[in-house]
This record gives sequence, C-alpha cells and structure tokens, in this order.
Amino acid sequence: MLKVLLVLWPSFVVAGIAEGVFFTVIDPQELYLFGQPVHFSRLATYSIGFLGFWVVCAASSLMTWFLQLGPDDLNRRRNDAG
Repeated sequence: MLKVLLVLWPSFVVAGIAEGVFFTVIDPQELYLFGQPVHFSRLATYSIGFLGFWVVCAASSLMTWFLQLGPDDLNRRRNDAG
C-alpha cells in the first residue's frame, strides 16, 4: 500500500500544478479534439484534463519507481512467482 501512495501522491500534486498552468494559458471552451471543438462544460473539461494529467504523471512516477529496483529485487520476485 505504501508503494501505491508513493506513486499516486506525487503524481496527484504535479497533476494539479500542471492543470493550473495549462488552463491558465488555454481556455477550456477553445479546445479542439480531432479537429472538432469540445462541447463539454468547463467543469467537465477541467475534470477530464486533471485525470489525464494524473494518469501521465502516475505513469512517470511508476516508471521512476520501477527503474530504481535493483537486480536482487527483480530476481527475488521472479523466484517467488515460480
């Protein structure tokens, strides 16, 4: 559970900052998706944007955590599964 929190909490904070910066510069009513204007409410656009930023930031944090695993950690997990 601690490892999940170590991935999700920093990604949540960075997603909040990224959304604030992004929507400070870009008006949600002026966004286009596949060449068509987005017809969502501002709140829906903010929510979808935040979840998108959170997924990207969580993937980044998860990759960082995975790349910090040592060979002993990876080999122990493989041996435990077999």
